[in-house]
Amino acid sequence: MRLASFDRLQYWYPGASEPALRDVSLAVGEGLTLLAGPSGGGKSTLLRAFNGLVPHFHGGRFGGRGLIAGLDLLTTPTSRLARSVGFVFQNPEAQFVHGTVERDVAFALENVGLPRSRMADRVEEALAAVGALPLRTRRIVTLSGGEKQRVALAGALALRPALVVLDEPTSQLDEEGARALVAACLRLRDSGTAVVAGEHRLDLLRAVADRPLTIAGGRLEEGIPPPVPAARHRPPGGFGEVAWRLDGVSAVLGQAQVLDELTLEGRSGEVVAVTGSNGSGKTTLLRVLAGLLAPVAGSITRPPGRTAYLPQDPGAILHRPTVREEVQLTLRRSGARDGLVPALEEMGLVALAGRYPRDLSGGERQRAAIAAVLAGVPALALLDEPTRGMDAAARRRLVAAIDRLASEGGSVVVATHDEELAAAASFIRASAPGSWPPPRWSASPSSSGRLRARASRRRRPR
Repeated sequence: MRLASFDRLQYWYPGASEPALRDVSLAVGEGLTLLAGPSGGGKSTLLRAFNGLVPHFHGGRFGGRGLIAGLDLLTTPTSRLARSVGFVFQNPEAQFVHGTVERDVAFALENVGLPRSRMADRVEEALAAVGALPLRTRRIVTLSGGEKQRVALAGALALRPALVVLDEPTSQLDEEGARALVAACLRLRDSGTAVVAGEHRLDLLRAVADRPLTIAGGRLEEGIPPPVPAARHRPPGGFGEVAWRLDGVSAVLGQAQVLDELTLEGRSGEVVAVTGSNGSGKTTLLRVLAGLLAPVAGSITRPPGRTAYLPQDPGAILHRPTVREEVQLTLRRSGARDGLVPALEEMGLVALAGRYPRDLSGGERQRAAIAAVLAGVPALALLDEPTRGMDAAARRRLVAAIDRLASEGGSVVVATHDEELAAAASFIRASAPGSWPPPRWSASPSSSGRLRARASRRRRPR
């Protein structure tokens, strides 16, 4: 059964001289379709054509024809297409309406007039499908990035759409959450729901996809190229003095105690990778260290100089008209006289310097936020899920940037589910005398039910 089809689809964003989609022809039926490709290659644009956001919301020029559930893409409003297409954005925060999980998942059901007597069961069904039933009564603002991603998917599933479209669905999920999401996709497929997922994180979905596709430069091709081995970067020398320290720090988020008498430290030239499950306290740890969340107990020491913080949502810090101006603002505030071109070059942004950051793809926007945050050589860099939406080339650029910061004496803390990044960060630290493997912090539940961070140091073998 054909659920969606495009015939020689072309699309230009407003003011763009080059098309984002070039003669895309595609028919989607039942099964799991995996869409890969580099950042800015057209993944999100094509995915948004499935529910009419392209072209109805974004505007611009459109060519060719699209049929979604038998409805003409150009003449059918997005509100009507949404009944047949469940969509989960790369940035789940963009689609939340209500303050609590249960109310937000029920929002779409309210819009179509589902009787309240049936609504509770549908909400429970959708949350259970993505392993988010324990979050039912939580407030959205208290959720981790990965938990928000699951709730957003539940909201899309509540309508029982014929087609579910997912933009970077596993980008913020831990390994357990990513496997649960893939399992949910397979259950949807087996029940007759078509699933289209655009991803950079291909390890799990590649193995189960019925149809792999790649889009680059706006052109669609069958198949996905094999992965490129991760690059190794030159590690810095030994560590310097203690740069930052948390001493007996406890922190509360909402009504929950997230950090419990936490004592950690990091040195100049050191990169610390913080890993752990969704909701285990990684983001809270970074926000406390950045000074954005006051602890209820304990003390914090930071190095002299600027502390740079990259949140999970890059859009939260990008407000200037161009990428260039975002970087220049950081340089001015840090007192640096130059550094614009190196910052842009480091993250591969020279060609995008004049673009409005919010018009970029998710991966490009992430690189812009990293360039803006790291410009001016911060003394302490705190990066929360920095590879969100990134392709392999951008990830290599990020590792090189972390390498540079550490080699220049900066201290870096990275909270990540990306095992490849965590391994690269560990490699950067591997040459430190007397420490092998280097310290790796892992946030996990304590026996008391509250959350602690653990660290292990083992001596390097001779």
